[in-house]
Amino acid sequence: MSRKGTKEERDLVQMFWDSNFAAMRAPASGGATKKPLPDVIAGNGSVYFAIEVKSSSQDRIYIDSGKILGLREFSDIFGAKPYIGVKFRRKKWIFIKLDDLETTKNENYKLDKDLALKKGIELDELIGKDKQVKF
Repeated sequence: MSRKGTKEERDLVQMFWDSNFAAMRAPASGGATKKPLPDVIAGNGSVYFAIEVKSSSQDRIYIDSGKILGLREFSDIFGAKPYIGVKFRRKKWIFIKLDDLETTKNENYKLDKDLALKKGIELDELIGKDKQVKF
């Protein structure tokens, strides 16, 4: 994990805490274990999120299919809602449902900024501060 990625994860964890959600970085995400773990886990006793964190200065992000499968597996077992949390350069956090990702010809996934802005939601909407919650 790059130092930038670690910083983004910490910032996201703090945003959840500021919104009355307990949150933590999964210390063994990124391949330190064979078990599928998301980058960030957050919950408030009623709803739980498992988030794979991505950030980029580019307009497109590629995600290995194993990461998505692992996120789905973890979320199913834990009872969490799985999302990709993405932060493009100088943009707010955007959260995308896994089913909204595009597949690539080699069975991985990609997410570009336009799709993220069209299909994604911001943190307030994700956690239910916005009345039009899309769970």
